[in-house]
Amino acid sequence: MPDPAQTDPVPEKRRAPTLYFIIAVKLLKGAALVALALTAYALSDNDLPAEFQQLLHFFRIDPEKKFWSELATQVGRITEINVLWVAVGTLIYSLFSWVEGIGLIFRAPWAGWLAIVESAFFVPIEVFELVHHYSLALLAILALNVLIVWYLFQNRGRLFRHHH
Repeated sequence: MPDPAQTDPVPEKRRAPTLYFIIAVKLLKGAALVALALTAYALSDNDLPAEFQQLLHFFRIDPEKKFWSELATQVGRITEINVLWVAVGTLIYSLFSWVEGIGLIFRAPWAGWLAIVESAFFVPIEVFELVHHYSLALLAILALNVLIVWYLFQNRGRLFRHHH
């Protein structure tokens, strides 16, 4: 009688360069979001209008131009608590990217689904924004998210272990 362990082998994990790229994107995105959250936190108790004026001066931008003066008005309306909420929200969102990336490293099926759902969530928003405000950067982000969703969904059976 054949040994059941030998007749039902666990599929060997194959190399998956596209998966490694997706993992890198997720981990880098998480790191960038942490940096953004820490920056927002560091700026929360600063005089944002004065810092904005210094930034304009540093880049030699005329603060009297309509766009920059309107933006300065908006910056002046930002409260410390608003900046802290942005920092907390950004930090929490960064954890999703790290959880996805680490889960994908271990090829956990739930991480594949989390990455698919999280990336697919933004596709309609990005299409809407692209229709109203076309930019190459947004087109690249949309293409990346569509690639992630398509690749992970199409290859979920071979990429991820299924625990019984």
